[in-house]
Amino acid sequence: MRKGSRIYVAGHRGLAGSAILRALQARGHENLLTRGSVELDLRQQLAVDSFFADEKPDFVFLAAARVGGILANDQFPGDFIRENLQIQTNVIDSAQRHGVRKLCFLGSSCIYPRLAPQPIREDSLLTGPLEPTNEWYAVAKIAGIKMCQAYRKQYGFNAISVMPTNLYGPGDNFDLQKSHVLPALMRKFDTAKRAGETSVTIWGSGTPSREFLYVDDLADACCFLMENYDSPEIINVGVGEDLTIAELAAKIRDIVGFTGTIEHDHSKPDGTPRKLLDVSRLQTLGWQASTSLDDGIRSTYRWFCENRDAVTS
Repeated sequence: MRKGSRIYVAGHRGLAGSAILRALQARGHENLLTRGSVELDLRQQLAVDSFFADEKPDFVFLAAARVGGILANDQFPGDFIRENLQIQTNVIDSAQRHGVRKLCFLGSSCIYPRLAPQPIREDSLLTGPLEPTNEWYAVAKIAGIKMCQAYRKQYGFNAISVMPTNLYGPGDNFDLQKSHVLPALMRKFDTAKRAGETSVTIWGSGTPSREFLYVDDLADACCFLMENYDSPEIINVGVGEDLTIAELAAKIRDIVGFTGTIEHDHSKPDGTPRKLLDVSRLQTLGWQASTSLDDGIRSTYRWFCENRDAVTS
């Protein structure tokens, strides 16, 4: 990507997309294309095709998606599979037909089988059943991966597929009905601290293990891979370390400054028992995450405190 390349960031207002936009700006890219959902509904094929015909981007980061935690996936399975299929199908197809030089498709670690061997290698894809609590989102993302591979095979389209682990950071979603575990815990502990409560109840047993990647590290990895990776095979992006949900909760509690106890609601689902990515392929290329979990949580909490009214209203 040259400084003058026309680069389209689809989903630039989301957690991942906004970080990619920041990373590109920090690298001196000024010819950046963005459209909000009101300006361009990526679910509408004709609108997407008109955008690509008019703007003719050279590179595309496809970070747009309908996302959410266990509760949102369980309540709106039809919306999750339909909207994600629409978004990625329209963008990938229009990008290929209108001469985009390279596309980076953001998938998710939930594409892997629920009981995949740990840490999860890229070749674990489609080797077993998915986690039921987010299979609709996962199936859509798998379809996006296969579409990128199919378009490369048939049309020679240069599309890469990046599989990030659980993301967090500034700009995250703190809606308790839709958010993922880390921002949900942060909001719960912050609310309890400010209200003077003595305990916070979290979902499940706390025993599942998860890996967390600071979103600006993901953005750096995406830019690195756009420059240095051209394989049709998917590639994992993570930190290579995990911790239990109980350990994560204790860490967030301490950083937020809540002094009460943590209770567990065992009636709520745990999800996948463990999800740790094998990031050896990415490390072999010369990239690794640079933000520690403690530093990332502190940075995210500062952002949350500065934007509390806006993100909790």
